Amino acid sequence: MSTLVAIAYPDKSTADDVVATLSRLQTEHLISLEDAVIVTRDDKGKVKLHQTNKLVAGGAVGGALWGGLIGLIFFVPLLGMAVGAATGAATGALTDVGVDDNFLKDLGTKLESGGVALILLVRSATADKVLPEIAHFGGEVIQTSLDNEAEERLRHALETREAAATV
Repeated sequence: MSTLVAIAYPDKSTADDVVATLSRLQTEHLISLEDAVIVTRDDKGKVKLHQTNKLVAGGAVGGALWGGLIGLIFFVPLLGMAVGAATGAATGALTDVGVDDNFLKDLGTKLESGGVALILLVRSATADKVLPEIAHFGGEVIQTSLDNEAEERLRHALETREAAATV
């Protein structure tokens, strides 16, 4: 079962930095993300979703692999790879997995003008190694599906960073 975590940040570049850190941690197998979306609300109140997952790229790679294998069977591997990549990319672009877009937009309307939030759908995580990595970015927990104890640890880790930054 996945866990939803929404954290507000002062600006989009900070949220982008957190996503980059989480991406690195994912390659180190310390966290497994199902979805990661940055939600912004501009000064006019318009909510924008910035998808960070790579479904299209993953679909193209998988499609190219399967297309190449099928192409080898019929002695046209390059054509098979091209058709497979195109099919995989189209499938990935049309597939909407992860956090519901309507939920994200609703959450975005609750942000202040110029506000930014990072919404994560976490499949699994090694909390004692992930929290110190993201704590130095600060942020404010705005919503989670974590149990009370885990949510409090997350809030404390983010607030400790903010307290240290203001001293």
